[in-house]
Amino acid sequence: MRYLIIFLSILISGCVRIPEGIEPVRGFEINRYLGTWYEIARLDHSFERGLQNVTAEYSPRNDGGIKVINRGFNSSSKTWREAEGKAYFVKDVHTGHLKVSFFGPFYGSYIIFDLGQNYEYSLVTSSDKSYLWLLSRVPVINETLKQHLVNRMAELGFDTQALIFVEQSQ
Repeated sequence: MRYLIIFLSILISGCVRIPEGIEPVRGFEINRYLGTWYEIARLDHSFERGLQNVTAEYSPRNDGGIKVINRGFNSSSKTWREAEGKAYFVKDVHTGHLKVSFFGPFYGSYIIFDLGQNYEYSLVTSSDKSYLWLLSRVPVINETLKQHLVNRMAELGFDTQALIFVEQSQ
């Protein structure tokens, strides 16, 4: 039984680790982060494959966590898909490192590693660099900012050639 507890502890902590070379933002203010974010770009993964008009909505939970609602439109099936999750801070509320779950007791890292001074954009990854999101408070960002952020992601070792730029139709 003791070995099972140790194994599960290692397994769970491994899911909320921080990849090498990534530093979560410090001085993070959750109240400024709450609200709607538009997905500008992402690396491909199965749970968002084929989705456009993707948004993430963050709001407070009664238990001190964050309610997460991700929503996107599948143009092939002409249907909206929505997933509800919950997130909690890993260390402290002033560090942009949370653990998020959409599947019961299983959590993954949600690491905010770059954030606009006015919370106008956010770069987010998970426990490894195969997950990456560029989020914005507006559906479309200017090309200069977009290129700057793509360059930043590339400098940190992300596969920016594989980025999917998300259509955000009004």
